[in-house]
Order: sequence, then structure tokens, then C-alpha cells
Amino acid sequence: MKFSLTKTSKVEFGIKFYQIKAEETKNGVNKGDLGGWVEKKENLDMSGNAWVSGDARVTGNARVTGNARVSGNAWVSGNAWVSGDAWVSGDARVSGNSLVSGDARVSGNARVYGNAWVTGNAWVCEKLKISRGCFFGMRFDNEEIKYKKIEDGRELIYKGEAKFDEDDEVTKAINLLTEKGKLKDGKILI
Repeated sequence: MKFSLTKTSKVEFGIKFYQIKAEETKNGVNKGDLGGWVEKKENLDMSGNAWVSGDARVTGNARVTGNARVSGNAWVSGNAWVSGDAWVSGDARVSGNSLVSGDARVSGNARVYGNAWVTGNAWVCEKLKISRGCFFGMRFDNEEIKYKKIEDGRELIYKGEAKFDEDDEVTKAINLLTEKGKLKDGKILI
């Protein structure tokens, strides 16, 4: 068992929270360390390295899984999921049907709620409030954002250099023969 609920509890906004205690040493958390606060055991996954610390609270059907960390005075509630290597810290709030995953960070006084998703290496910080949409990355120093058309009117969004290997080996061979003038009317010239 990764953690247990202690007898130490508190009630906030009509919700009873229990402080957690580490039952094994794992990923920087030592056996016996006191953690943050959960409403029930199901709020924090027993497998993986996920942890709730400080005065952070997890309530409702919210889940913290994988290697995720919830710390500081953060509050995760509703049906929200914090997973992967994500961090929620400071006075941040994640609620509703929100998802914070990957290497995403939510910190400061930021709010992620409604049906918003914060994934990849996206950061939501300070006083930013996001209520819907999917946020999956960051742009630094006016990096150029590029688009690659794919099927059905959809586009890939990327930045920096990218290589797209779309052609199979046969198509590559045909293109090479055509470039070298060795293909005419579908026949290979010797």
C-alpha cells in the first residue's frame, strides 16, 4: 500500500478531508511522510508515483495518477484528472471535467475548469483562467507556428523543423526514377 489515510481530518466547504501518510519510500517521498489532503482513497492512485503534498486538496471524483504532483495550496475537484508528469501547485485550481497531463504545469493563481485540457508541455500560470479547449504546448520568443494539412480538412500544428515521412518505399522509388528520367509512361528505362 503506497499511502494511508490518517485520523487527522479537517472540514472545508462541507467536505471532510483526510491527511495522507506515505506507507513506502518512493520517488522522493519517504515512508512516514505526511502528505496533503484527500476526501477519499480513490482520489490518489495507489500505483505509480503520484503524490499530494503541502496543504493541497483533492476531492469529488478527481484523480491524481502516474507521476503527477499536487502541492502548495492547490485544489483539484469535480471529475478532474491530473496525470502523467503533470504538476498542479501554488493556489491553482483544477475542476470540472478538466484534464492536466503529460509534462503540463498549472501554478500560481491559475484556474482550469469546465472541459479544458492542458497537455503536453503546456503551462498555465499566474492569473490565467481556462474554461474550455485543449492546450498542449508553449510558444517561446515569437516562435513560428506551422501547419501541415492532412486528411479531412485537418491540420497538424507544429513549431521548429519537422520531417514528415508520408510516402511508402514504392512511392519513393517511383519519385526517384521520375527525377532521374528513368521512368516513361509507367515503364522503367534502362
